[in-house]
Parts: sequence; structure tokens; C-alpha cells
Amino acid sequence: MRKSATAILLLLACAAYAQRPPAQTQPPPASPPTLKVDVKLVNVYVTVTDAHGGPVAGLKKENFTVQEDGRDQTISVFDKESAAPLSIALAIDTSLSTRHDLPLEQASAKRFAHAILRPVDALSVFSFSESVLQTTSYTPDLKRIDEGIDHIRLGAATALFDAVYLASRSLDRRQGRKVMVLITDGGDTISRVDYKGAARAAEEAEALVYSIIVVPIENSAGRETGGEHALIQLSEDTGGKYYYATSMSQLDDAFRQIGDELRTQYLLAYYPSQRLSNSQFRRIQVSVSGPPDSPGYHVRHRVGYYTTKSDF
Repeated sequence: MRKSATAILLLLACAAYAQRPPAQTQPPPASPPTLKVDVKLVNVYVTVTDAHGGPVAGLKKENFTVQEDGRDQTISVFDKESAAPLSIALAIDTSLSTRHDLPLEQASAKRFAHAILRPVDALSVFSFSESVLQTTSYTPDLKRIDEGIDHIRLGAATALFDAVYLASRSLDRRQGRKVMVLITDGGDTISRVDYKGAARAAEEAEALVYSIIVVPIENSAGRETGGEHALIQLSEDTGGKYYYATSMSQLDDAFRQIGDELRTQYLLAYYPSQRLSNSQFRRIQVSVSGPPDSPGYHVRHRVGYYTTKSDF
């Protein structure tokens, strides 16, 4: 009788345990999303200038140090004064505010094309006002380029960011070095693409953006400077440069300096040492050292790259 009572108590205890609600457990702490990065060659075109702003040639691979997100990278490819084919998207502002300066800009742009292009290079002409038109496809044919520059026409509004975006898309499909040269008074009045979208397109295309900001009267009342600041930031982030031009001679000088830089750039390329990233954007840092008695050098290059492509 005692054994039967014990057995019954054990059965009741098991049943009660089975009906007990499961113990509450805390979820594991959330971890930041991790992206797998394609380990492909990252190209970084670098411009080195001296204390007077002149391009520095003759540096060697051992003069450069490359870091990605603070980690040292091994330079796999080094090319002095890169001979890679050059693709240039030349975008000219044809809005109503540029009507007095447009003939001068056209003449200066043609001189630039004749001075910079080699048979392996190609240039495409874009004009932008209320819309963006590609008047010449990428070509080394100077006659076609001249005709494309001559045939641009005045419009009304200014779709500056749309021009940056569409020119970037065209450059993204090109091989070799990619450069965008913008001639504009810096305003934007009608673009459908905002600055962020235009800047990302330029960065993903690996385009160096050179901005020539034409200011007929430097301190004109009511001048809108927001577009100028955007161009300055875009030029700096992509490794290009910005210039102000108030006359034909300054416009020609800006084009000359751009040409000099494009002929004295360095290509540094590396395979990222880290395959995983917690960010869509990786930052690149390049430093350069010279002889002990050399003046201070200034280095320009793109600030980084996206680990994933946006939907163009």
C-alpha cells in the first residue's frame, strides 16, 4: 500500500512539471549587422602637391602609406604618373544665369580638350539647364568634341545635381581613370536628384570631380552660395579640386591646372585586408613622406568607397 501511494505521488509530480510553463529566457544581445565585402582591387588615384600647390612627380611606392578604416593595407599596384586611359565627362552649365559667359566657357573648354586628350582617352560633352543633355558620346575625336561644345544651347533653370548624377552613371561604365569637370555658377534650382544622391553616384563611379565655379561679379548681392559649398565638398571628397574663375584667363588657368594634375597622378591599388564590415562605407587614408629636406606635401584622394552599390 505504501509503495502504491509513493508511485501515485511520483506520477502527480511528473504531470505537474510537464504542465509548468517554460522558463522565460532573455534574447541574446543584438549585434551590429555585418556585411561581407567582395575582396576586389580598390583603386585610389592620388594627387600630391607641394607647398606652392604644384604637382609633385617622381615619388616612389615606398613614399606612400595606405590605410582603410585605420588598418594598414598592402599596396599591390603602384603606377607613377598613371598612363591609364582617361575618360572625361565635361558638363557645362547653360542656364540663363550663364548667358554672358557661355561663349567664353565654350572656347576655354575646347582649348582644354585639345590640350589634354590622347588617342587612348575619351571625352563626352554634357550641357545642363532645366534638363541634362549628352551632346557628344565618349570619343577622342576633337572635331566631334568641338561640334558638341558649339551646339549647346541656353536654357532656363539649373539641374546641377541631375548633371552630376547622370554624368557619373555614364562614367561608371568606363574603364581606367574617370574624371568629371563641371563649369557652372554653382546654383541648383530644379534637380530631381538631391546632393546626397549625386555625391554617392560620383563616389561609386570612382570619378574625380573638378569644379570650375564661374563668378562674374565675386561679391554680387543675393548670390546663392549653397550650390558652391556643395561643389566644394563634392570635389574634396572625390579627390578632385575646385576653382573660382572671374575671367577668361582664370578659366584657362583652371583648365591648365587640371590638365597638369591629371598627368602627374599616382595610382595606388590594394586588396582590402578585412572581408567583413559593419558599415556600408569604408574610409581611405593616404599619407606620403619625402626626403628629410623636402617641403610639406599635400595629398588629395577619394575619402572612401561603398561596400554595396546603390540602385542606379
